[in-house]
Amino acid sequence: MFDKVEAFYQPASVPEALRLLERGKGTARIVAGGTDVVVGGDESVRVLIDITRAGLSYIRRRGTALVIGATTTLAEIEECGELRSFAGGLLPRAAATCGSVSIRNLATLGGNLANASPAADMAVPLAALDAFVALADARGRRKLPLAEYLAGARGDGFSKSILVEVVISEPGGGNRRGWSFQKLGRTAVDISLVSVAAGLELDARHGVKWARIALGAVAPTAMRAETAERRMMGRTLDAALIAEAAAEIARAVTPVSDVRASAEYRREISGVLAARALRECAAQAGGLR
Repeated sequence: MFDKVEAFYQPASVPEALRLLERGKGTARIVAGGTDVVVGGDESVRVLIDITRAGLSYIRRRGTALVIGATTTLAEIEECGELRSFAGGLLPRAAATCGSVSIRNLATLGGNLANASPAADMAVPLAALDAFVALADARGRRKLPLAEYLAGARGDGFSKSILVEVVISEPGGGNRRGWSFQKLGRTAVDISLVSVAAGLELDARHGVKWARIALGAVAPTAMRAETAERRMMGRTLDAALIAEAAAEIARAVTPVSDVRASAEYRREISGVLAARALRECAAQAGGLR
């Protein structure tokens, strides 16, 4: 695709990047690590706007929330001490599975989300964490739920916007909580055939106070298993409940067949990985009843 590119810019701010994006009139693309843009091979691109100098690389506290800038690399997320102690290290664990070391040194969180791939590994733990994203466009900044952003990005609904940052808050509660990220790929550095992120909290009698389960590569974008989550609420966490939740998840997913795996295989693995994730969460939260 690069033989078609006519201009390359490195703006020093988000407003400058937005002006360049508007001037491109549909032929400009935002890049950071560029790992997805290169693979996409979109020959309509004539202008590349590199936002790695626009001040969007950071991981910081903002009140009770953690905020991650869009150009923060997956390697930086993987190595961040504060994120390793946040939600059981869910985000660093997921980042560590995203391709090779060289890819993680380039690939950014914003790029992984903006590509809106069904198999975007970082979208899955962020969905489990009820993340929000901040977008900037000519009208200013706005905040919207991750699910809404992914649906719009997949349909090119935010082509005149720039993803600025991701905002996450860990659910409140006591110490009887657990988190898990599970991924199956053809190789250790391949994209996922299925991925699952889960979290839950138990009360003193092993009752489920809340549960969050998200899956990747089994729907058009990262999905929450909301029916399974609701069925677990208030019930005693035991092997039977985990099996019931896993079966519900296998029914709820809508995978497709491709060169990596069949829809039937993905459906089966969805239940397997969900059960594995819930068992890991249970072990951290105090064990099964």
